[in-house]
Amino acid sequence: MSLPRIVITGVGLTAPNGNSLSEFRNALLTGKSGVSPYEIRYFGKTIAGQCNFEATRYQSRKDIRRGTRAGSIGIYCANEALKDAGIDIKGVDRSRVGIFVGTTEHGNVETETEIHNVKQYNYDLSFWTHHHNPRTVANNPAGEVTLSLATTGPAYCIGAACAAGNLGLIHSAQMLMLGEVDLALGGGVSESIHTFGIFAGFKAQTALATHEDPTKASRPFDTARNGIVISEGGCLYTLERLDDALKRKAKIYGEIAGWCVNSDASDYVLPNSVRQAECMRGALKKAGMKPSDIQIVNTHATSTMQGDELEAAAVNEVFSDSNTCVNNTKSFIGHSMGAAGALELAGNLPSFEDKIVHPTINVENLDPKCAMRGLVLNAPKKVERVDAIMNMSFGMLGINSALIVKRYQ
Repeated sequence: MSLPRIVITGVGLTAPNGNSLSEFRNALLTGKSGVSPYEIRYFGKTIAGQCNFEATRYQSRKDIRRGTRAGSIGIYCANEALKDAGIDIKGVDRSRVGIFVGTTEHGNVETETEIHNVKQYNYDLSFWTHHHNPRTVANNPAGEVTLSLATTGPAYCIGAACAAGNLGLIHSAQMLMLGEVDLALGGGVSESIHTFGIFAGFKAQTALATHEDPTKASRPFDTARNGIVISEGGCLYTLERLDDALKRKAKIYGEIAGWCVNSDASDYVLPNSVRQAECMRGALKKAGMKPSDIQIVNTHATSTMQGDELEAAAVNEVFSDSNTCVNNTKSFIGHSMGAAGALELAGNLPSFEDKIVHPTINVENLDPKCAMRGLVLNAPKKVERVDAIMNMSFGMLGINSALIVKRYQ
């Protein structure tokens, strides 16, 4: 018996340069960056990708105060994804709805905030909030979505470092294929800019971007790149079995074609281009495709010197003989951590219809070690067709993911 086909029927997102897919896509095609000046306690002035979505659209102010920033992002994205899919949650069996949210980490923001607060009272722990534990558990963002939607099916977070957004989609597809759920909301969220520790950590690694013009700080593949721009954001997708989507005459953005997840097992931080290439080939094998079947490869590249070089080597190893276009979304929004893979896929999905590949911006001098055939730089590129997209996301501790979405036909 063949496994059911899984399709994307809704997209809900908030990015530093847009709060809907149409806004986000327009920003990517017009060169609009979402990176701006930012200041956070203890660390001071820096830059970041900040979101500005309307949280009160789906939450009361009381719920916003009680919950977390990641939870608010997840609730906004989930409701927007359902709305985009034309699904009224009241009309479905909520015990058959799964919520699978990728996260890089969760709880640091809340713990740092509470320590800061009690410090003002000479560390009197009677001022420590009784909301701390539910705010900091690893399943919090997914759990907050279930509270908002009153869904009673499986709901949890997937900790996969910066590959988590892809993993949220992959796991959703797997649960639908297994028949564990009938409707899935999957992707990733990140509240990372609200913890000073992540800025301090990347600075200590000499991997935090700086630039006099914040909009030019995220510059993958450029010779002058000097590190990561930390961003917040989120993107959740409505995923369904194809038969169910066709029954309700749903709009279909694309079909999950294949994926692969593997591990480097070689370093805490430094990527492994051999394992990355293996991951890409694994996704192609699962999809029954060859490199020339992919029209767009969206890279993970974060603007670090070694990371970009190693990923470029992996892409060249797999795609050097194809006419595949290669682009990068972080050049516009920075690195949204657990949300990165999901947001970056969303930025490319409209290419199935408009046949335009959004560029990598801020590349003034391409690093020869990052040169890749088909790299689209600084301006959009019109192509004859887009039938398949490979979305790549990699993370610390050596986790790699490659997800292929194809045009539904």
